[in-house]
Amino acid sequence: MHVLVTGASGNVGTAVVRALSADPHVERVVGVARRRPRPGRGLDGPGAPQWIEADVGEDDLRPHLAGIDTLVHLAWLFQPSHRPEVTWRANAVGSARVFDAAQDVGLAAVVYASSVGAYSPAPGEFVTESWPTHSLSHAAYGREKAYVERALDAFESRNPETRVVRLRPGFIFQRASATEQRRLFAGPFLPARLVERGRLPVLPLPPGLRFQAVHADDVAEAYHLAVVSDARGAFNIAAEPVIDGRVLAETLGTRAIEVPRPLVRTALAAAWRAHLSPTDPALLDLVLELPLLDTTRARAELGWVPRRSGVEALREVVAGMASGAGGDTPPLEADSLGGRLDEVAGGVGERP
Repeated sequence: MHVLVTGASGNVGTAVVRALSADPHVERVVGVARRRPRPGRGLDGPGAPQWIEADVGEDDLRPHLAGIDTLVHLAWLFQPSHRPEVTWRANAVGSARVFDAAQDVGLAAVVYASSVGAYSPAPGEFVTESWPTHSLSHAAYGREKAYVERALDAFESRNPETRVVRLRPGFIFQRASATEQRRLFAGPFLPARLVERGRLPVLPLPPGLRFQAVHADDVAEAYHLAVVSDARGAFNIAAEPVIDGRVLAETLGTRAIEVPRPLVRTALAAAWRAHLSPTDPALLDLVLELPLLDTTRARAELGWVPRRSGVEALREVVAGMASGAGGDTPPLEADSLGGRLDEVAGGVGERP
């Protein structure tokens, strides 16, 4: 089996490449990234994937799909949130271009990285894969994820012989992604020491904040199972327990206090407009409207069981942020020129 992975240098991509490369039944893994890992970083040599530099929003993947059986499409831009036309071109248009290439080449299978963020609002409710995927129209991340779901629907309708799988995970964490996720969602002005356990006197949070997390290695195993099995359709991917303000406060060694949602949103909007934070306030709206994921189908049909709890994944990334941990690819690097350039360009990776 020959597999090509887009977004292979990001948070989920690196974990997926590791999982696929470790399977002797997968003969070849091709990783596509805007910037390939530098030699000597543990991602080259015998058994490592073949790396190709390409931008799914600009470059033609057809030549690289020759001889490929399965495409795993993970590539996604989270930033720059101040320029939604950039993320739309990369994510919505880029994904449509990837599916067109897959159709022209006639791939046997396409596995796509959807997200809990694609689901229509259902705060606090557990939903199965049949729940609508219309997201929130004013939140760029959700709007783009919902659009790509529709593009994949059209691809699936045109290509019934192609096996199509879409995974919809919750928040994805690992230690190696700590610096990348701090850059992408908190920005450069959050001191690493501030997230050390016991540093924050209080943690102000809007009421009703609840989400699910999962470790990147566990998500990667779900992708691995989707690639090597005959599975079709959508699968929710998340670990227990549900994370709320109490769990967040315990993780940071502080006390959570509820702050009215309008005040939190106003403060976030002001920081975003001043370019002090990269997080669009619409992303807060999306997070507070997210449903919770019923993972029964993934466990029953894929045989997927997470090895780490959501709390363990959360603790790992928070500890990584406090210590300035990073990974071995340009998007995941600890604070460096490569990492900062990736933030400005809109780092490729995957998270909800």
